[in-house]
Amino acid sequence: MTAVVRIPTLDDLEVAGRRVLLRVDINSPIDPQTGGIADFNRIDKSLPTIRDLADRGARLVLIAHQGDTLDYHNLVDLAQHAAALSGRLGRPVGFVDDVAGPAARRAIKALGDGDVLLLDNLRYLTEEVSTFERDVKLTPQQMAGTYLVRNLAPLFDCYVNDAFAAAHRASPSMVAFQEVLPTAAGRLLMTELEALSAVADSPQRPCLYLLGGLKIADAFGMLGKVLADGTADEVLTAGVTGQVFLLARGVELGAASEQFIKDRNLWGFVDEAEQHLSAHAGSIRMPLDFAVEVKGKRVEVTVDDLPTEHLIVDIGGRTIAAYAEAIARAATVFVNGPPGAYENPSAQAGTRALWQALADTPAHTVIGGGDTVSSAKRFIDPDRIDVVSTGGGALIRYLSGKPLPLVEAMKAAAERFWESRRR
Repeated sequence: MTAVVRIPTLDDLEVAGRRVLLRVDINSPIDPQTGGIADFNRIDKSLPTIRDLADRGARLVLIAHQGDTLDYHNLVDLAQHAAALSGRLGRPVGFVDDVAGPAARRAIKALGDGDVLLLDNLRYLTEEVSTFERDVKLTPQQMAGTYLVRNLAPLFDCYVNDAFAAAHRASPSMVAFQEVLPTAAGRLLMTELEALSAVADSPQRPCLYLLGGLKIADAFGMLGKVLADGTADEVLTAGVTGQVFLLARGVELGAASEQFIKDRNLWGFVDEAEQHLSAHAGSIRMPLDFAVEVKGKRVEVTVDDLPTEHLIVDIGGRTIAAYAEAIARAATVFVNGPPGAYENPSAQAGTRALWQALADTPAHTVIGGGDTVSSAKRFIDPDRIDVVSTGGGALIRYLSGKPLPLVEAMKAAAERFWESRRR
């Protein structure tokens, strides 16, 4: 982290008997069949900060979002999140189906020392949805006058942000309370920033990046920076990212795989891959072979055997062995995206083997992104990974060298915080 001043943490706050507003990110996948929470990773990662503040006697109010206009099926109330938090904390977590209106304010005023209350879904407010952020473009100072901040801020003594996964968002709940309240970072936020700084700014060498998955915009978003500034000593490409790099090298994959890439509007990345190969060919490794599915069975083909009429679904055995060896000799490994379509039994071998290599290596390991974390949980004990980031968009933006709105807001608030202490 490159902040000019140290960002205050929970250790810098006196919270006993005080009202503390805590922004967490407990946005979770929702099972479309049951309507229940399908993965509790972000909820579990929020517990240390909540427990710390409640145990110290804070009158604690949590604000959080769930879903958005872009994934409306996940835009549900937070009652079940409160129940999940309560069960995991072993203490009551109240819930009110109001965000910042009269019912929410009454519940906040009624809190006692050590009480915990979760307000309802922030995304029920127009000013908190992504389309508002995109189209209206308010500054943090202007956001201090929004409905949310105007109604809640006067009730609190301080504000804590622990929502790294939403750090790329410039919404009032993320960047505006810092303008009007003493502000500190939660345990998870500091852990995430310190871990990513260790990967991006001062990695132990050799530093290896493994980039796979289907969302190749994420991979290409960070590739230019990590290759140009030498952050990554070596980049292993897999998934669709590896296929695109082979296309850039002039390899024909076959009609099925090439159409798959075109249908998802990913062909444009071929030109960008050509530029990376031209400038950094020695640092980029591409698959040596692939797996396809033929009549329900896994069949492997080498790059020399391409094109193939069958859809590529995984990396092959030679690539698995080569990449596992690279992981074993690395000192730092960052992973974003699984090597294959791991949900398919015929396409699991690459993800299973490389995630096991990650679990076995003594290197400092960091993984992030929804599919990466989900697949790791399927094949290994995620506790064997040093850092399992809650971030997706925030993670990629940080590693791409772009400022995170939350971090900028926390830096500005830190200057005001320490200046007030000096008075």
